[in-house]
Amino acid sequence: MRVVTIDWVDPQAAARAIRSVAARTEQPTDIEPIRERVRAEGAAAVLDLTNRFDATDAPRDSLRVAPTEISGALASLDPTLRESLELAIENVRSVATAQVDDRVLSEPLPQGHTVTIRAEPIASAGIYAPGGRAAYPSSVLMCAVPARVAGVGRLALASPPGPDGRLAGPVLAAAALCEIDEIYAMGGAQAIFALAYGADEVTAVDVIAGPGNAWVQEAKRTVYGTVGIDSYAGPSEVLVVAGGATDPRAAALDLCAQAEHGEGGVLALASTDQTAIDEICKAAMDTGERAGIDPGALITAIVVPSPGDAIALANALAPEHLELLDPDVAAMAADVKTAGCVFTGPGGATAFGDYVAGSNHVLPTGGAGRFSGPLGPDVFRRKIATVQVPPDAAAKLAPHADRIARAEGFPVHGESAMIRVEDDSS
Repeated sequence: MRVVTIDWVDPQAAARAIRSVAARTEQPTDIEPIRERVRAEGAAAVLDLTNRFDATDAPRDSLRVAPTEISGALASLDPTLRESLELAIENVRSVATAQVDDRVLSEPLPQGHTVTIRAEPIASAGIYAPGGRAAYPSSVLMCAVPARVAGVGRLALASPPGPDGRLAGPVLAAAALCEIDEIYAMGGAQAIFALAYGADEVTAVDVIAGPGNAWVQEAKRTVYGTVGIDSYAGPSEVLVVAGGATDPRAAALDLCAQAEHGEGGVLALASTDQTAIDEICKAAMDTGERAGIDPGALITAIVVPSPGDAIALANALAPEHLELLDPDVAAMAADVKTAGCVFTGPGGATAFGDYVAGSNHVLPTGGAGRFSGPLGPDVFRRKIATVQVPPDAAAKLAPHADRIARAEGFPVHGESAMIRVEDDSS
């Protein structure tokens, strides 16, 4: 782990410098061959690619995980871990439920017609949980619980198998607790393409959600339009804004925790206090020697002129996670407009949001917080408008529709509105 110090010029320049430092991971340049193989060969291609890239020691002969394997994982789950997963599920469910509004109705408009907007759940959703070298039961519940709250009918989970060719027990147990209907041992871009297009035993879904590496995210972007997606979520990012009173070890642990996700993430530290930065960076270097933390991780440190400049930096960077550990900056949290999730105060560790707070850890990365937000039930629901036009309202609206239609060169549009008035008067 190394620390890279950058000088303050302005918020935009600092944000560009932070992302430039983090851009170490080779981005996928051509995933089209994978897509074409999956579409042409179906499950056989997905199995071959999964066995090649994930379960190299124990190839599988089926993508679908057997119900006995799932129930066995749940039965063997450590009781204390099950308690924690169930607590997380309840908190995520509570936050998700609060976001759902089944009916949004307008009062009759001045012309006498009504427009009713209602939300309907999508029929099926695919969830991607990263895996292979690590297990992410938390990603399962972060995606599955909002989908269930939204009312999705069929849930399918895809996650890459480990070296033994199997999914990790906690992942299967979390899927069982969330009552996921189908589980497939497949990962990477090929899993996304299988969920989007279908692949023999894998039935296509309507929406795909979940975090993943650059290949997974690029595949999601490629299939958008064929299916819906949540956002561009990965690799992990955090901006820690510390103050003179911040516990250096706590802030260092917050930075190093994100480095556990592997390379390519953003680890940024900002403060108005140079001493605070020095102490946190020293503690991070010590912690960064531990196994499991990306040894090539880079922390970008910057001294900002004022608390307001720290907020401006956050808005320019649009980080996935933003920790406002400095009380002076935390008091300005309402001024943050672009971060995926904001944690305030000395206790504001990203780890709480990752697991048990109830907020969602599937968040926009790469600056996508400028136009998207946390995964929630809205990703799994679509809105439908119903328009009711009584005769009196039609008489008031039709001439206006006719004029606009003719101005656009579509006279038949206008006639289709006007005939309602003619029929009513005849």
